[in-house]
Amino acid sequence: MQEHYDIAVVGGGLAGSVAALAAAAEGWRVAFIAPQPPRQDGRTTALLSGSVDLLSGLGVWAAVEPASAPLRTMRILDGTTRLLRAPPVSFRSSEIGLDAFGYNIPNQPLLDALQAAIAETPLIERFESPLVHAAQSADTVDLDLVDGTRVTALAALAADGRGSKLREDVGIRVRTWSYPQTALVMNFSHGIAHADTSTEFHTEQGPFTQVPLPGKRSSLVWAVKPDQVDTILAMPREALNLEVETRMRSILGKVEVEGDIQAWPLSSLIAHSFGTGRTMLVGETGHAFPPIGAQGLNLGLRDIMQAMAALKAAGGPAQAPAAVRAFHRERWLDVTSRTAGVDLLNRTLLSSFLPVQALRAGGLAVLSALPPLRALAMREGMTPGWRKARQQPAA
Repeated sequence: MQEHYDIAVVGGGLAGSVAALAAAAEGWRVAFIAPQPPRQDGRTTALLSGSVDLLSGLGVWAAVEPASAPLRTMRILDGTTRLLRAPPVSFRSSEIGLDAFGYNIPNQPLLDALQAAIAETPLIERFESPLVHAAQSADTVDLDLVDGTRVTALAALAADGRGSKLREDVGIRVRTWSYPQTALVMNFSHGIAHADTSTEFHTEQGPFTQVPLPGKRSSLVWAVKPDQVDTILAMPREALNLEVETRMRSILGKVEVEGDIQAWPLSSLIAHSFGTGRTMLVGETGHAFPPIGAQGLNLGLRDIMQAMAALKAAGGPAQAPAAVRAFHRERWLDVTSRTAGVDLLNRTLLSSFLPVQALRAGGLAVLSALPPLRALAMREGMTPGWRKARQQPAA
């Protein structure tokens, strides 16, 4: 059996689901090749305002907003015991005229809302059989599935993650590297209100980051050495509660960790190219790095917005090769600069080399002392290239 489509989206995670809805919103017929995920996702994702606007435009934001919490202040506290320590730095959305930087959203409710929207979209046909082989020609992308189905599309979006089969089959290589860190992910309740504030403690083992959830609840991403994971997971819950509260310096009062704890080894990946032929890479298929600075999924959603813009500017999926070339050019600086920045910050936390510590502490001290520079950093973090866009004449 062979099916013909305008766009094929491979990968059923958050990025792939958004990509399928975004392509259908343009009026294109979409093949959504998306096996069911192997487990529930207990993580949360901090989405900046541009990403929230995308979800709103796709009709899914209203379903996830009640489970989300606004991010109005992001602060960095030095939790190291080293000789050179950085001063506290707080980034407030009001400083750049925003009510909030964005929202912290639990992944599973967001994924559930996206799946419900996809099921109700006539232009999307879902295939749960996995991709087994992909090949490109001058005119199409041909995708063979395990159940014998062949999907043919004018263009493809690879959103099937770090180990992407589609990326491999179209011949795009990646550079990968790992860190001596594992991220422990959990949610917890606390006695003192978080005031819509996310606090990132910089420690010798990496970031220890609390992000608000509705009410007196927060999510936590805690970077530890891999050999400490089993010990922490085996802690009695009362001991774990006290450990989290202590590391939080009791700024949120008494802590109660909720539910299961998930562990994710930290690594990074960047593709040598973000597209070839008729295929574009979006989300963690093209780039992945540690959860620092609320950049991960936001970067992936910018991939999707740029992919749609490139396809429309080129004249639609039939002109995919031109769109792919434009997409690669547009995404290169944003992706490589974010990847390098997160990698550098994470490595400065892990390094005990005094000049490196001086660089990190000095940089944060400058941001703390100079409001105009802090505002510039916030605007660039929210909207890459904002100054260039502002200087361009209106159409």
